[in-house]
Amino acid sequence: MKFSSALKLNHIFQRLYRTNGQANGYLVLYARKNRTNTNRVGITVSKKLGHAVVRNRVRRRLREVYRLNEAKFQPGWDIVVVARTKAVSAEFSRLQESYLELAQKAGILLPEKQ
Repeated sequence: MKFSSALKLNHIFQRLYRTNGQANGYLVLYARKNRTNTNRVGITVSKKLGHAVVRNRVRRRLREVYRLNEAKFQPGWDIVVVARTKAVSAEFSRLQESYLELAQKAGILLPEKQ
C-alpha cells in the first residue's frame, strides 16, 4: 500500500460507522474525508463469518483488492470495509468488482481517463 496506511484506532472506526455507508451482498463500505494526503484503510470481519483462519483469509483478500486498485482511489479518505457472509465464499474477481462498485457509489474513485 504505497499511498495508504492501515486504520487501527477504534475511535476512527466508530466515527466512520456513523456515516452513511454503501452496501451490497458482499461488503459494506464506509468512507469519510480525512485531513491528510493519504488514505487510511480498515477492514472488519465479524466472528460470525468463521474461525480465525477464515476471517484472516477474507481480510487478506480485501487488502489485496485495495492494493491492486490503489491508484484508482482519490487520496485523503478514511475507508472502512466490513465483510458480509457471502464474502467468505466469493471468487476474488467478484470481491474486486463489489469493492470497486461500492467505492464508485461512495465517490472515492478518481474519474476515469478517456
